[in-house]
Amino acid sequence: MRAPPWMPVLRGVAYVCAVLCVLIVAATATARSTVLNAGFHRDVLARERTYERLYDEVLVDPELTPVTRELLGRLPVNEAVLTSNLKTVLPPETLRALTDEQIAHLIAYLRGDRDALTLSADLQPVVDNLGHLTQAYFGDLVASLQERPAPDFPAFLRELDASLVEVAAGRPPAGLPKLSLTASQAATASDALLRLVPEGRREDLRPEVDLALREGDVATALASVGPAVFSDRTREAVERVRTAADDGSWNITADLERGDGSLDTVHRIRGATHLTLGVVEPLAALLGAAALAALWFTGPESLPRRLRHLGWALAAGGILTALAVAVLRLAAGGRVVTPPASWPDSLTRLVDDIQRTALDRALSGALTAALVALAAGATALALGLAVQRRPVLEVARRASVWSAAGVTAVALSGVALVPLAFAGAGSRVCQGDARLCDLRYDEVAQLTSHNGMSTTADRFIGPLQDPDITGQLNAGVRALQLDTYRWERPEEVTARLAESDFPPETRRRIVDAVTRFNPPRPGLWLCHSVCRAGAVELVPALRRIGDWLRDHPTEVVTLIVQDSVSAADTEAAFRAAGLVDLLHTPDRDPDRRWPTLGEMVDSGRRLVVFAERADGPAPWYRNFYDYAMETPYAFRDPGEMSCVPHRGGTDKRLFLLNHFVTIDGGSRLDAAKVNARDSVLDRAHACERARGRPVTFVAVDYVTIGEARSAVDALNAERADGS
Repeated sequence: MRAPPWMPVLRGVAYVCAVLCVLIVAATATARSTVLNAGFHRDVLARERTYERLYDEVLVDPELTPVTRELLGRLPVNEAVLTSNLKTVLPPETLRALTDEQIAHLIAYLRGDRDALTLSADLQPVVDNLGHLTQAYFGDLVASLQERPAPDFPAFLRELDASLVEVAAGRPPAGLPKLSLTASQAATASDALLRLVPEGRREDLRPEVDLALREGDVATALASVGPAVFSDRTREAVERVRTAADDGSWNITADLERGDGSLDTVHRIRGATHLTLGVVEPLAALLGAAALAALWFTGPESLPRRLRHLGWALAAGGILTALAVAVLRLAAGGRVVTPPASWPDSLTRLVDDIQRTALDRALSGALTAALVALAAGATALALGLAVQRRPVLEVARRASVWSAAGVTAVALSGVALVPLAFAGAGSRVCQGDARLCDLRYDEVAQLTSHNGMSTTADRFIGPLQDPDITGQLNAGVRALQLDTYRWERPEEVTARLAESDFPPETRRRIVDAVTRFNPPRPGLWLCHSVCRAGAVELVPALRRIGDWLRDHPTEVVTLIVQDSVSAADTEAAFRAAGLVDLLHTPDRDPDRRWPTLGEMVDSGRRLVVFAERADGPAPWYRNFYDYAMETPYAFRDPGEMSCVPHRGGTDKRLFLLNHFVTIDGGSRLDAAKVNARDSVLDRAHACERARGRPVTFVAVDYVTIGEARSAVDALNAERADGS
């Protein structure tokens, strides 16, 4: 029977429609599972270590020095101190959480899952961290100004705010003393104040400012320039910052709506994506299935020829999709947008790396979808050839029909679903880096705070850290050296002080305090040699560590306990803090293989606890020096630091690098030297060569001073790249 004349035309239309629909389904499925998938963006940012590189490469770039200097008011402050403090105020983990939240909101809006775009950031953690930093660095100054033994920051801020209001209104603030200035000093101060004033008004204000400063009247000089400095725009900006700080949140959407119209672009993209995902993608899938069905049922009676028509259509769709991927890759050249020439090289490299990784993963998903269609077409062609060469029974013929239908279903489903493998929605990171998940616990370097409980924030005498324990974890610390004690009786203080590393003057201050106040307190405490020199309750501190771990489910934390309380009491404290479900139990044989960080994260057992003296009886509470070796720790000068064996021998899997100078008490000046990136890396590499094992714990004083975090990240990058 001869086919109607319109039949070839219908088959041709169906053929073209099937090929184009394969291309459209592959493209829309790739877009849905990559650029329109929040997990994809999180995965790309994690793979490129975006947040760590922002601090460790971009912000320390010499090309950014003018910007960082401007932030610091052109004070002679080392950029390492700036970046360390930024990590304290806005840690990489906090920045990652804020960014992930905005990405999720934006993608949900673009996909049509939300009717309105709402971008907002919780600033309360940043405000809290800023408060900790302020107290650490300005506590003594504020206390001396207030003539108090301890600073009252709320009162100080109220007075400062009131003074700024007076200055902005042109009224001299109360409480500023008169200064005795030489003519040269007055002229220098006058020039400095007038630089804050718009250039057109400087000469008008100069006589009044000069006169006030020659008389030492700083308050009147400030009031003279105040109205010019605090313009209406400045007041509005200050008010917005104050409101954000008071509310604890930042309404990003509202600021963008007042900006350059970037939200209009987002709204237009949303309309396009909503149409693509809601209409084009399902319609293309239906039309593609219909076109393939039309090719089958309008084809010749010969089963082999029908299979070949079906196979060529699927294969052509796959080839067309692969060609489209190749064209896009060549046209893009690894970039979606070109960074401005004014950007520093470090920022351009970071943006280019992110773009390249995102583009490679998205196009790899589309290419794999194309290969699925091509493979399905090849299967149909091979099946047709097999049927043609060997006559088949009717049962086999019907089986071939079902095989053809199955090939079609698998092809379209595969084209739509394969890109999901490249989405990154199920991707994970460990210690902030996806590459570390495959490294064993004993292969990963961990920033370790020496005497992590002895902090400025908790008012210790002679602190060795500035932020509290939670602040240290936010700053990148993943191992804490903690000392557990019971509150000592007065007669025990002298004996303990004799064995401590406090300098003589500090010992005298402690003894004087003991004789006058601070009686013994019951319970278990975290102290540094003497609880009267500073103490934090053990159970609440452990509970805060547990809360942090639950808020950061991809992190592993280690506690190295200098235990002056019994193992039974310590076990009871961990139970009281609710940490039993987080505790990791090391293998009883210290030489056995440690799990990878990924395995520990998957198990949920992410808190490792060692004791310096005890060993059990709790199976998770093992003696540190059965598993670890260390370097000496009593150094008077950075030049004395060595790699000679100390406690733990020389052949353990874990390796503690004591990298601090505290023989006469902690020193921020010493910390700034030894916490420098090159100092940490050079000594770590030297000790690794001497011992034949990678350094596991890099213990430092004042973890937020210097670049120890950057050095630890570099060690981990070396190990991840070499694994």
